Amino acid sequence: MPTILIDTNLLVYLYDNNAPDKQEQARQVLDRLDWRKTGCLSVQNLAEFLRVSTQKLKPPLTASQALEQVNLFIRMWPVFDLTPLVVLEAARGARDYSLSYFDAQIWASARLNQVPVIFSEDFSPGQTLEGVRFVNPFAPDFRLQDWS
Repeated sequence: MPTILIDTNLLVYLYDNNAPDKQEQARQVLDRLDWRKTGCLSVQNLAEFLRVSTQKLKPPLTASQALEQVNLFIRMWPVFDLTPLVVLEAARGARDYSLSYFDAQIWASARLNQVPVIFSEDFSPGQTLEGVRFVNPFAPDFRLQDWS
């Protein structure tokens, strides 16, 4: 089972009562990654979760609830730092692959930390860039049992 970088959308859907199907799928995927000890995060994911969960969710989490959840995520999974090398690699990824800068930063975190898979709905599913594969865990053909 490969190590998998968890993108922010999975973390946010865990609390999105307006998307119950995605909420349940996110819960199942995150539970499995926690149980298998195969998930990891980037500092960027934690920052994005704090912003989105307190400002864009309806109803939003309180600052205290969001902070409590981030503390839980930090205890559950390894978290990769944002470093100057990640910034440079992300800029190269944005230039060479036409990714948005922040998507490129997620890709760069995975690539530089030798994480071969990113679970996200924000990239082209099945695409592989320099050894990092993008998998959409909300796609109709996604099978969780294939990742355990």
